[in-house]
Amino acid sequence: MTLPTLDDIRAAARRIESHTHRTPVMTSARLDESLGLAAFFKCENLQKVGAFKARGATNAVMSLTDEAAARGVVTHSSGNHGAALAYAASARGIPCVVVMPDGAPAIKVDAVRGYGAEIVKCELAEREAVCRRETDERGMTLIHPFENPAVIAGQGTAALELLEEVENLDVVIAPVGGGGLLSGTALAVSSLSRETEVWGAEPETVDDAYRSLESGRLQPGPQNPRSWGDGLLTGLGEKPFAILRKCGVRVVTVSEQAMLEAAWALARRLKVVVEPSGATVLAALRKKADAWSGKRVGAILSGGNTDFRWLAELGE
Repeated sequence: MTLPTLDDIRAAARRIESHTHRTPVMTSARLDESLGLAAFFKCENLQKVGAFKARGATNAVMSLTDEAAARGVVTHSSGNHGAALAYAASARGIPCVVVMPDGAPAIKVDAVRGYGAEIVKCELAEREAVCRRETDERGMTLIHPFENPAVIAGQGTAALELLEEVENLDVVIAPVGGGGLLSGTALAVSSLSRETEVWGAEPETVDDAYRSLESGRLQPGPQNPRSWGDGLLTGLGEKPFAILRKCGVRVVTVSEQAMLEAAWALARRLKVVVEPSGATVLAALRKKADAWSGKRVGAILSGGNTDFRWLAELGE
């Protein structure tokens, strides 16, 4: 199994520098007071395409040979990775096909289409099979959202920037679905700040990463899961799992209500739009507040692509 290294993450940072934002790190005295710790939010919701996914997709696309790039790229995605790959493909001027589940949020479907990609719809459970079919029929290169080493290395650049900007972090936490962001984060942090703990944040209804790391064996994700954290519905990948185990990462699970309340709190306190998937990190900070009292915590807000339907759940 080929896994990326810190050198790969540093190379990715150089490769994507002109195509992505160096996102800001934001703080809130009110949130710190309520949590009893110092939180530093890495705002990947302000990244190109509105999510950290731009980092990994761009690194993967820009790493392709000219011959492979000319045939185009294909992936499956509920939205953010698809939009990111479409963006990266557009930047390189190559074709892109994105296989999306029927229930993908309209805002994410529109984003993928807006970057010029062709969309193929299917049932959630069928997306990998449909993606393989498209790969075989068209000869395109599959850019997997989290099993591709170049994607993982690209995602790790967010943590690289966070560590460069904020010193002496006790904990770094990131959302986990397929595990590309969290495994890239774990690689960067374990290599550069070995005393810093790395944690993942995950909805209780999609808790396969938690179960996998607690049991030491990769566990299947739930079938047809339902969660407002739509960016985290994919089961944990084999490569990310191997990295997370090696780095000793653990996961905090959060309720749907806690996730939505956290998204609303970020809007009120930081004045930023964060989709429920990204807000899992604040929900996790609230859950772990007593255990992490007085600590310095870096939290990666993974994305901000939302249609705000979830506000109805809060009565807002």
